[in-house]
Amino acid sequence: MITSADPVQGGLVASLARPGGNVTGVTFVSSDLAGKRLQFLKEAAPGVTRAAVLWNPDHPDGEFSATLAAGRSLGVQVQSLEVRGRDDFAGAFAAANRERMEAVIVVSSRLMTLNRARILDLAAQNRLLLVSGWGPWAAEGGLLSYGPDLDAVIRSSATYVDRILKGARPADLPIQQPTKFELVINLKTAKALGLTIPPSLLQRADQVLE
Repeated sequence: MITSADPVQGGLVASLARPGGNVTGVTFVSSDLAGKRLQFLKEAAPGVTRAAVLWNPDHPDGEFSATLAAGRSLGVQVQSLEVRGRDDFAGAFAAANRERMEAVIVVSSRLMTLNRARILDLAAQNRLLLVSGWGPWAAEGGLLSYGPDLDAVIRSSATYVDRILKGARPADLPIQQPTKFELVINLKTAKALGLTIPPSLLQRADQVLE
């Protein structure tokens, strides 16, 4: 498997170290990155004090709770925007407007990926700074993304396919987690929103899109 969910929380495996069944592979989940995303948002836009987290409660991961904890330490009020289907997005962004949110942090899941264009359009219409975990979001108009290098994850998963085809038991192969992460910043989006990204943040970016 290659999944953005937490396979332990979702009941697929006993633990990441010892899956114990007939499933192994790679999970993108790394909830400790959630706080780092919020930190990067604060560096890019120090005035932000209210941020909404767009997430699917049916997708097992710990990113919302991790963002909530980071918000308390960074002085950012974090609001939950729960969506379970395509029809929920308009209402979620309307709620963000009512609560005067200044940014939206997208928690990666299949639902979010399939509706990326719609989410980006709604964020732009509502002039919300958008932060996410995958590079394609920033490339397509989000302000910034911080998360796993997707190409590296896909390549690492191929080694497990090879080992299983040669007789290895999935139960004995630990679930892999990403080890390489990328910060991508879209300067064009920043300028459109009237933001000047600090040079110190730009220097740490793996990609700066202009």
